Amino acid sequence: MEANVTLPLQKPVARHLPGDLAIWFFIAAELLAFCVFFAAYAFTRAKHVELFNAEQLTLDRNAGALNTILLLTASYFVVRAVQAAEAGLKDKVAPWLAAGFLCGSGFVAVKVTEYADKLGAGITLSTSPFYMFYLSLTFFHFMHVLLGLVILAILWFHARRGNYGPDNATAMNNLHSGASYWHMVDLVWIILFPLVYVLR
Repeated sequence: MEANVTLPLQKPVARHLPGDLAIWFFIAAELLAFCVFFAAYAFTRAKHVELFNAEQLTLDRNAGALNTILLLTASYFVVRAVQAAEAGLKDKVAPWLAAGFLCGSGFVAVKVTEYADKLGAGITLSTSPFYMFYLSLTFFHFMHVLLGLVILAILWFHARRGNYGPDNATAMNNLHSGASYWHMVDLVWIILFPLVYVLR
């Protein structure tokens, strides 16, 4: 006769957001601001469809697509940096962060070129409703990219000192917070690019 064996109940693994709770409140507030921007764009576009369609064609979709690739690649590198830190591979964290920073810097360079082209053609916020949204939306995002680059630079500086690893919970929390912010910047562009550059 077989004996009944009672297996110990395993406690469910507690899941939580990576990084500080404060960064998630900040991310939520920023996403809300972008959502308001996007809704205003869609509402105004519905009232000026032909104008928006015509002026949208003046944008450089190739530049926008390149910037999409650069931000997605930067996010991939940031993910690899976090994975390296979690695995205790401290010497791999800084190079991955540096690669992410370089891709983000590439985004900035491409966007500055786009702005120079539009401003050189005499286009400003007051030119038309479309250009008002194009310049304000993309510049608002551009400023977030710059802040993201500052964060990546700070993370890289600490990574060079070997601060990120499973033995340093506080430092890992900071790394997760910075990575989460960068992914938010990436997510916003993934919505902004097709909305402003592509959808007709």
